[in-house]
Amino acid sequence: MATEPPRPAEEAEAQPPLGAAPGPAAAAVEGGGRRRGLNGCVPLSHQVAGHMYGKDKGGILQHPDGTVLKQLQPPPRGPREQEFYNKVYDSDCCDSILLELREYLPKYFGVWSPPTAPNEMYLKLEDVTRKFNKPCIMDVKIGQKSYDPYASAEKIQQQVSKYPLMEEIGFLVLGMRVYHVSSDSYETQNQHYGRGLTKETVKDGIAKFFHNGYCLRKDAIAASIQKIEKILAWFEGQKQLNFYASSLLFVYEGSCQATTVRLSDVTLAEKRGVPKGLLSGGDILEYNNNIHLINSTENGKIEASVSKGLSKFYALHKKAYSKRHHSQLSLKVENLEQDNMWKSSTCITQEHLNGNVIPQLEKVFCHMPAEIKESINVEVRMIDFAHVFPSNAKDEGYIYGLKNLITVLQSILDN
Repeated sequence: MATEPPRPAEEAEAQPPLGAAPGPAAAAVEGGGRRRGLNGCVPLSHQVAGHMYGKDKGGILQHPDGTVLKQLQPPPRGPREQEFYNKVYDSDCCDSILLELREYLPKYFGVWSPPTAPNEMYLKLEDVTRKFNKPCIMDVKIGQKSYDPYASAEKIQQQVSKYPLMEEIGFLVLGMRVYHVSSDSYETQNQHYGRGLTKETVKDGIAKFFHNGYCLRKDAIAASIQKIEKILAWFEGQKQLNFYASSLLFVYEGSCQATTVRLSDVTLAEKRGVPKGLLSGGDILEYNNNIHLINSTENGKIEASVSKGLSKFYALHKKAYSKRHHSQLSLKVENLEQDNMWKSSTCITQEHLNGNVIPQLEKVFCHMPAEIKESINVEVRMIDFAHVFPSNAKDEGYIYGLKNLITVLQSILDN
């Protein structure tokens, strides 16, 4: 998560409070103790930006119950962020603007302190990535200014020098972690990657996050745009708060979801070259960790489950059809996961594919129809609120950044 180095204590005096805190946050202290007296908490393994625990002062930890712990920063930033969460998640809150804002934040569970170090305070937050198998994560700072209205001239110069294009582009990639299906590994980029992006390269720089080594995940891009548009609509309708140095956290599922593929009316020109276990009548399909026979019919229809990575499926396809067998193939894809089930299936039919099955599957996995984009497993949440201030005007800087980011993502999608 995006954080900044401590500012001089005297700056705190000039800054107005966000609002009266609704009361003490609920402490959620757990027992267990298995790491450095932190009761089983460990450094967050998939953090992509901000202070890293063990490397910097502060950092993010993972609690044994699955939540994340963000160490409270020194005053005034830490108390201000705690106050923000307290205000938004106040059980007595009846402000429709703040109630809607909850939809775009991680859930907040109060503050936590280890019994062995009661003076250390952590914000206890939802781990947005927890439900994902292979989470692809990107942290993007939003807004035209990464410093707040009360920053000193020295602080302003420091922030501007980090990324002079911030005012023009309106956002900055702080880090990303992308799962590559082909190698079953992650590629990571830190803040220096984002600072190196220019007006000419920012589009490709963002697109890199949505490429899994085989294809561009246009489904994830489209779903991300929809979620950003909802956040934009919230900003367009509120004049209570202005956000500085705050980020959007993007998460999408990098692994291929368990999928049913129906192969109908399969006819092969010859059996030679077909891998063992795959017969022309479709009676038997090779059984491994990626493709499992579910059903076969007299007319040769095969229904199989494709799961885990596509890498072995690519190899299977290449082996089976290396001699360019002419076939007539119909693909019907249905997601089998119980959660986030695709609302519809997509059918692809092409005569005489000459073994060119992979581009058809890429259309299924990477270019899904519009009606199922909303159900794709993607999260976009607002994070980092150490520089949130009361206001009586729209947050034009944040709105500018959101609109520009949507434009960039839409351009990637259209191309």
